[in-house]
Amino acid sequence: MCNSLVQKYNVPGPRYTSYPTVPFWNGDTFSSEKWTTSVQQSFTENNGELSLYIHLPYCESLCTFCGCHKHITKRHEVESPYIDTLLEEWKLYLYLFETTPKIKEIHLGGGTPTFFSGENLQKLINGIFTYAERAADYEFSFEGHPNNTTKEHLQTLYDLGFRRVSFGVQDYNPTIQKAINRVQPFENVKRVTEEARAIGYTSVSHDLIFGLPFQQEEYVVDTINKTLCLMPERIAFYSYAHVPWIKGNGQRGFDERDIPKGKAKRKLYETGKRLLEELGYIEIGMDHFALENDSLNVAMNNKKLHRNFMGYTTQKTNLMIGLGASSISDSWYAFAQNVKNIKEYSQLVHEGVIPVFRGHVLDREDLNIRKHILNLMCQFETSWENFSMCFEGLNEVLESLKEFEADGLIEMNTLEIKILEAGRPYVRNICMAFDKYLKEASPNRQLFSMTV
Repeated sequence: MCNSLVQKYNVPGPRYTSYPTVPFWNGDTFSSEKWTTSVQQSFTENNGELSLYIHLPYCESLCTFCGCHKHITKRHEVESPYIDTLLEEWKLYLYLFETTPKIKEIHLGGGTPTFFSGENLQKLINGIFTYAERAADYEFSFEGHPNNTTKEHLQTLYDLGFRRVSFGVQDYNPTIQKAINRVQPFENVKRVTEEARAIGYTSVSHDLIFGLPFQQEEYVVDTINKTLCLMPERIAFYSYAHVPWIKGNGQRGFDERDIPKGKAKRKLYETGKRLLEELGYIEIGMDHFALENDSLNVAMNNKKLHRNFMGYTTQKTNLMIGLGASSISDSWYAFAQNVKNIKEYSQLVHEGVIPVFRGHVLDREDLNIRKHILNLMCQFETSWENFSMCFEGLNEVLESLKEFEADGLIEMNTLEIKILEAGRPYVRNICMAFDKYLKEASPNRQLFSMTV
């Protein structure tokens, strides 16, 4: 990769799990009433099919690389009351529906979902399906911590229909693990990966991170070589998002000088990518890799890959309901986020209030730009040949894209844009050209992690 391009385009930018991005949601036009109306509209238009993201926020210790909303405790008596609250929140949404919902996708995220016992996770999923059905092509997944995911967790969730599991690995180097407070030996990852396969899971994913404090090229090589011994069906190879101004002291467990930046950081990614591709993994969208026969690669080839707050998915449902403290929901026409404080979340739910505290209602221009950004993030191309995909300001976008064209990162004409292989590392930057809110705001402080 050309170092001058890395230097040129390494600027703060969104990851575009939504458009508009959260910092630019318009609270003035949002209300709980508008949110529930959009949920009902989407539910009807999608014949009652939806996805669920369930946020399980508890962790026993703080990982200093983590940017998620979490609550640190070793008190496991919090499990049952939280599960009860989740099921109460689900009932609040059920009151909005005229027919029984059909769930296409469930993802248990966190926090640490495997902080919860298998018994409580069973109580949660069975409670969800007391008033719901599984869609014909459903896909359920969860995030597991290799240190505390037990065979009971794996078996219980498998029996409930889960077939995909992702394990957070990050990096195997002891110095890095100590710095990020995530000490987990390879043997633990090997155990849970092999147990998942023995039980019958059809997709195991490992999450790796480049750009961690003290990380060097040989550490990335060692981590990926160990990962390839297990050949997970999917690998997420994320850029570490250093955002201590948002996450507070959790990301201040090491010195800024310890973090690789710019071309040094990008070299870590290029090394990892080369190793993965040599072993048959195919790059999917941004920061994801999958084996050739994996459904994620098939979806990308068939132009059916989708991206939402859970990341890349094969299950495109326009209605995704987030349950739990801090969860974000998406009706396609609007976004909404739950309150983050667990005590406040529980109080609102038990008072019969859907616990959203902010959101954004998308107008027609938002929807069109959202479609373009999704196309670029999932297919590396987009078109406005269909007049309905045009929007005010398109000419200005095309003008700003000329610089990417001159740098050999894209091909474009008056009707479409295609991101070239050389441009894939800069997909976030290219999407930023479409982002009217980012352009209009010109924020005077850093809101996002660096793009490269």
